[in-house]
Amino acid sequence: MILQSLVKYYEILANDEDSGIPRLGYGKANVSYAVNLSLKGELLNIIPLKISAQRGKKMVEIPQSMEVPEQEKKAGIGAKSNFLCENASYVFGVDNKGKPERAKACFEAFKQLHLQILKDINNATAQAVVNYVSCWDVDHALEHSALAEYLDEILSGANFVFKINGGEFVHQNPEIRQAWETYKSNSDNKNTMRCLVTGQDSPIARLHPSIKGVRGAQSVGGSLVSFNERAYESYGREKEQGLNAPVSEYATFAYTTVLNFLLADNAHKLNLGDSTIVFWAESPKRIYQDFMALYLNGGTVNNGEDLAQDEAAVIEIKSAFEKIAQGKPIGDLSDVFDQETNFYILAISPNAARLAVRFFFSNSFGEFVKKVGKHYQDLRIEKQYPTDPDVFSLWRLLNETVSPMSKDKAASPLLAGDVLKAIITGTQYPVSLYNSILLRIKAEKEISYYKASIIKAYLSRKTEEFKEVLTMALNEQSENSAYVLGRLFAVLEKAQQDANPGISATIKDRYFTSACATPASVFPVLLRLTQHHISKSDYGYTSDRRIGDILEKMDIANNPFPTNLSLEQQGVFVLGYYHQRNAFYQKNNKKSEANE
Repeated sequence: MILQSLVKYYEILANDEDSGIPRLGYGKANVSYAVNLSLKGELLNIIPLKISAQRGKKMVEIPQSMEVPEQEKKAGIGAKSNFLCENASYVFGVDNKGKPERAKACFEAFKQLHLQILKDINNATAQAVVNYVSCWDVDHALEHSALAEYLDEILSGANFVFKINGGEFVHQNPEIRQAWETYKSNSDNKNTMRCLVTGQDSPIARLHPSIKGVRGAQSVGGSLVSFNERAYESYGREKEQGLNAPVSEYATFAYTTVLNFLLADNAHKLNLGDSTIVFWAESPKRIYQDFMALYLNGGTVNNGEDLAQDEAAVIEIKSAFEKIAQGKPIGDLSDVFDQETNFYILAISPNAARLAVRFFFSNSFGEFVKKVGKHYQDLRIEKQYPTDPDVFSLWRLLNETVSPMSKDKAASPLLAGDVLKAIITGTQYPVSLYNSILLRIKAEKEISYYKASIIKAYLSRKTEEFKEVLTMALNEQSENSAYVLGRLFAVLEKAQQDANPGISATIKDRYFTSACATPASVFPVLLRLTQHHISKSDYGYTSDRRIGDILEKMDIANNPFPTNLSLEQQGVFVLGYYHQRNAFYQKNNKKSEANE
């Protein structure tokens, strides 16, 4: 299903002239320099091709992504050259690895490939390359003046293409492209089998090209389909690699090309835990990806920078978030979107030289929008401060599970994946998310807007038992014991603060954890302590009345304080505390506005 979906998307993009995706026989490569030749094949100089790019707050020089003849999968220790785009070992026969014989073998492989493809072409550009590979002196390569200026970077593994007299790129010459395509079509692959992706009898790819752009994977890329041990191979298919799972050369090219295309697009991928997540619609329109990239991240891309893409997507996002903030259903999107369009979300993580699929989901675009919208609706709760956002990103949510004192600020990779799966499938959030938030609250003694939102969302999907208290703001009518106890604790804390203005540590710092877990052991002590606070405070009568009203809801005479609260009840306690404390804050705000 994954490969079929990727191949289908490749074909959609290949039929769109504006997509920029490489056609069959070509691929994208990061190129740093051009080898500038004369028509006689002499090395004139090295031309830098790097471009400036923003990386955080800095501008840095990075290799330029160019469409070049398809890069070969290099496996084993033999020298296997690419056509017209290679590193210094192949182009010049030099390296910094202390293996001159290996470098010479690489240049020889480069030479033979180019002679085979170009020698019979009656074209000045092709003959310049033929002359170069025929006359280049590998033994004295490092003495050439043209290499001196960039020698360190040349030896570091940078890729090179060719130019003639500073003009056209050799690999863009029409006759040379035709020669390359003829060479590729005359492949001597005799392994014809039924392709598992297309269902047709076709030449089967033995090795699949590397997938690059997955965070944490090797810089040379990783394989999604590969076999390296006999234990993983079928009987009679020993050491035959891809023949164990026959995928045609065409399907292999298509799925790897489009997956690399998706992974190279930083604006439309997410890095979550150890997973890199890409998504696409069965449409050449990028507006679907624009919308989802913004939608999953609360209006920003995962790197924190604003996404300046299709204006229609931005308008739709603003409209959706405004509805969420008002508690309204998102409903249908505008006619810009076809909500029945198939949409896919794929998460990949590194695994040594291979890649592992974390999850893969497919559904209509409209259904994914509804599922994610439900997530934002479940998180809705009264803000702690006016500056708190109406919606917040998945990164912000996961960050609440990490200790502020931790050196590693990344959330658990498994937790991150499980949370995203819950969001896009509309299923229950992982219990590990809830437990992590409770743990952080008890350790930090602080209930933020984000933590309260997460607790509310988790309990909303977990059970109907606490529905009456899983509200936006304070529910003064609720008689749920855990919720009322949370409210009571907030009132007792307020009484202490009124009696001791500016106090640095309150009962929350000492008693919150035990009050939340074992109320019977703490609240009698706190009530006695509060009588002392009430006697000192100018507003003691107000606190006394609040305490009395809350205790009436509990009917303490007949229903004593619970000995302990379950984990779910502890979450309800936290919400009661948060709602009551926020009610005090809102009243103070209204008084301040009235005075102004």
